[in-house]
Amino acid sequence: MQLTRVRIHPVKSFAGFDVPRATVLPWGLAGDRRWAVVDPDGASVTAREENALLGLAATPLADDALRLGAEHDAGSLLVAAPRDVAPVPVGHSRQGTALPAGEAADAWISARIGRPLRLVWQPDPTARPVKPDYGGRPGDSLTLADASPLLLASEASLALLNEFAAADAVERGEDAPPPLVMERFRPNLVVDGETAFAEETWARVRIGEVEFRVEGCCDRCVMTTVDPDTLVRGKEPIRTLARHRRREGKTWFGVRLVPVLDASAGDTVAVGDALHVLG
Repeated sequence: MQLTRVRIHPVKSFAGFDVPRATVLPWGLAGDRRWAVVDPDGASVTAREENALLGLAATPLADDALRLGAEHDAGSLLVAAPRDVAPVPVGHSRQGTALPAGEAADAWISARIGRPLRLVWQPDPTARPVKPDYGGRPGDSLTLADASPLLLASEASLALLNEFAAADAVERGEDAPPPLVMERFRPNLVVDGETAFAEETWARVRIGEVEFRVEGCCDRCVMTTVDPDTLVRGKEPIRTLARHRRREGKTWFGVRLVPVLDASAGDTVAVGDALHVLG
């Protein structure tokens, strides 16, 4: 079994992109979800409410800076990580405050979404603990991601989910839907494998030279029903997950990971790294 994709989402709810390798930090992958969007009052705004956020691109740069928009887009904007500014209240759980990116970044996002919004940056990811309900232990922290430092998903599991969706459509007398793409589930790490949903049985894995605790399955929300290309909301995958992957009143796909790191820095994962199940 091996790692087939590594994905970064620089701004929470923006589009993600593939990278050949990434540095693993205690709170997640370097460059992943240290930025987020809030409304003028500081309430978190995600693609659950504003589907169009999924169509916006951003790239992490050196010194925690960010490029909003594609590199060769004339309308792109370079944003430095704010440091010597006063923090503002934000509605992200266990976060409290973040640093505002400034008027230019706010205007860039607001113009594209069509409402007043602000871009904020998390200066210290060690300050946001992983909830005990999500397997957090003392010292575990995360970025502005919802629940855990990383999310892992399996190609074998997605293939079976697509088989379920096609069979269910035929049963309803409908044409089979287009296959669901992995981007809907916004994982950081994608692995191959032969057995669908085997990842839900793992307790600890090593990818390359980095170890991770598997802290449970990921319950899925309405954001997965937004097509990442068209930004149109539909019924899948929640309809199929609700029939085949429903437990405790929720639907499940992917597993949450917490890195197990020593005091050294610079641990990386890369496409092609072997995955070993340790327990």
